[in-house]
Amino acid sequence: MTQKITYNDTVIETFIYDDGKGVKEAHVMIHVSCPTLPYHLQLDALTKAFAFVTSSELPSFVPVFKRYFLSDAANQADLVHATETEASHCAVSAVQQPPLDGTKVALWCYLATDITVTTSESGLYAVSHSAYRHLWGGGARNTAKNSEYQTRLLFNEYVTQLAKEQCTLRDNCIRTWFFVNDVDLNYAGVVNARNRAFFTQGLTSDTHFIASTGIGGRGAESDVLVLMDSYAISGILPEQVSWLYAPTHLNRTSDYGVSFERGTMVDYGDRRHVFISGTASIDNKGRIMHPGDIVSQAHRMTENVEVLLAEAGCDFSDVCHLIIYIRDTADYTIVNSIISERFPDIPKVILLAPVCRPGWLIEMECMAIKPVTTSFPGF
Repeated sequence: MTQKITYNDTVIETFIYDDGKGVKEAHVMIHVSCPTLPYHLQLDALTKAFAFVTSSELPSFVPVFKRYFLSDAANQADLVHATETEASHCAVSAVQQPPLDGTKVALWCYLATDITVTTSESGLYAVSHSAYRHLWGGGARNTAKNSEYQTRLLFNEYVTQLAKEQCTLRDNCIRTWFFVNDVDLNYAGVVNARNRAFFTQGLTSDTHFIASTGIGGRGAESDVLVLMDSYAISGILPEQVSWLYAPTHLNRTSDYGVSFERGTMVDYGDRRHVFISGTASIDNKGRIMHPGDIVSQAHRMTENVEVLLAEAGCDFSDVCHLIIYIRDTADYTIVNSIISERFPDIPKVILLAPVCRPGWLIEMECMAIKPVTTSFPGF
């Protein structure tokens, strides 16, 4: 179920999954509707809107993960973290990826009912229910000398965190996000470090990789070149996890020297979660489709995502939220028209964030939930 609510100087978009039996899940996207407000008032409006929707529309829901999209992280991130320190007990990420509706801040939040959220000794946020502990991390960073070393250290730290949870990168990590400062320059270092980390952890083209987004974005500190968010599941069985390929439309990422999966699906006893990686206008030879044509790229991107969802038995009616990245602000008007017409009800945000290959003008990621019945423990 989706809903759009106008509240003071904000617009709140919600998706709620409720099968009437188990845990309810929600995705909330909040936008500021008055772009002329100064930043502190935009953040205040957004914070009050979140308090409103969680008290009136989602009273039994607990925040699991939040990501703030900022227009100027160097001048804005501190206030986000100060606000969250007072109000939140979940994983939080804040990244400079300006909302292209002209505002300074937007928020995506994932919430659920009947769960317990704790800060683990590993530093990850542990969400406990049923047979599982869902491990969320937000805003991991360091200041090593270049993007490759920073990414290498991020993986070293994350592998150590997972080990403290009796987990491994290969068996338990489901999804990662890498936000790369000056992605055209620094993405190659991220790729090299990730390839190396995956190989040492037994993640190869013969086993599997991890669903991921690698996209332009930065934090408050100019010397931090890579930010990392992460999601893993403790208690998951290997047979519960499958990977999506859509070979009619996309090739294996290892064909062009990178290592992530196009999508991942996780089956529980009562539902299926689908994680679609950042997906652009690509064909099954790894080529950029429709160079320089934002409209055709937007349509091919959407088609690629649709085929990946179909492989998981889903379609866009199962999608919880959309995040769309574009590299040229001049493309916002036409992209907003295309996306709003095709997906009027899905919570979404369109951001300024260059894709990892300059010729790709636009990229989309999403999550989906579908009811299924299996012999595995329920979500």
